Amino acid sequence: MLPAFKTALATGVAVASLTTAALAEDFKIGFIGGMTGPIESLMPPIVAGAELAIAQINEQGGFFGDESQASLVIGDDGCVDATRASDAADRLVNVESVKAIVGAMCSGATVAAANNAAVPGGVVMISPASTAPSLTTLEDNDLVFRTAPSDAFQGEVLANLVFNKGITSVAVSYVNNDYGTGFADAFGAAFEAAGGQVLASEAHEDGKADYRAEIGSLSSTGAEALVVLAYVDGSGGTLIRQAVEGGDFSQFVGGDGMVGNRLGELVGSSADGMIATRPGSPELPGRAAYDAAAEEAGFDPSATFAAQSYDAAFLLALALQKNGGEMEGLNTALREIATEPGEVILPGEWEKAVELIAAGQDINYEGASGSHEFDDAGDVPGVFDEMTVENGEFVVVGPAT
Repeated sequence: MLPAFKTALATGVAVASLTTAALAEDFKIGFIGGMTGPIESLMPPIVAGAELAIAQINEQGGFFGDESQASLVIGDDGCVDATRASDAADRLVNVESVKAIVGAMCSGATVAAANNAAVPGGVVMISPASTAPSLTTLEDNDLVFRTAPSDAFQGEVLANLVFNKGITSVAVSYVNNDYGTGFADAFGAAFEAAGGQVLASEAHEDGKADYRAEIGSLSSTGAEALVVLAYVDGSGGTLIRQAVEGGDFSQFVGGDGMVGNRLGELVGSSADGMIATRPGSPELPGRAAYDAAAEEAGFDPSATFAAQSYDAAFLLALALQKNGGEMEGLNTALREIATEPGEVILPGEWEKAVELIAAGQDINYEGASGSHEFDDAGDVPGVFDEMTVENGEFVVVGPAT
């Protein structure tokens, strides 16, 4: 059996090849993510979240009441490869002629895709997972949005969580890209403001087989905990495995890129007690509706970034419906359908939304992962989950404050 994301890729390409003779019109929505590379194990439920939104749209009549269907066309950017991200976006924008893009996932990939294809092509992007603060100031012609909050917030939340656990000194190892650098800066500033000490904060390159020299340098500081701001399938998982093997650290801390059960495969229960955060979903009506639909579709609704991916796809479709299927002005339509006032639309309520829009009424999408009131930079406020590792698996402790 093919892995879920490879099945999705095959399905997306197959559906995208259908002709207008078979469909009234095929509204292609692109999807860019790290199907291979350092977040590969996180991707299947993220893809499934977007696929669920597309399936609900098509099951409820598609666009404009004339059975125009939506399809998801997937591109693999490898997460940390700017060239692959640019190439994936170029194919989606200039070959597949997608109307909008869900993605990318990794922050550097989103920046590369936006700068090299989406922004020049006038294509709106919503990333479910790019959290680097640098996206806030990206010169994007108001075309790049995200449904996950910035690490400017997550860094502070994680820092306060760690300090409040009684850990007063840390060493930080962060992947040398937009995500790692922004997260490390935000975490370090907040941890020291809380009264803690960052004894070392060092960048590392993803994709190496051996990080023992870096670990030794960090361990020599005498820090109580190692903070790893990287990706579980890449450098992050390798760093923790080698730190465990060498006995250099026993207490670990991580961000959202580390929250995947691949870690348990690498170190078993040796990382038990690890502290982490990830963007969460507030207790809103939209969450219950999404949870039920995701469970019926056969994937974990609480998987990291799955709800944010669902929201990104559903928001883009609602904006296309509002904007008559046109790309020009789609950013304006996106803000309109996601902002009060308006009749509340919950996850899965596509048919209701189509009827209201056709009647000239305003709608306000309240999503699976939040209300998504986009600010001028396309950012959203958010909540975070406190995570810990128990018996080799990440579990949700509760809201992180």
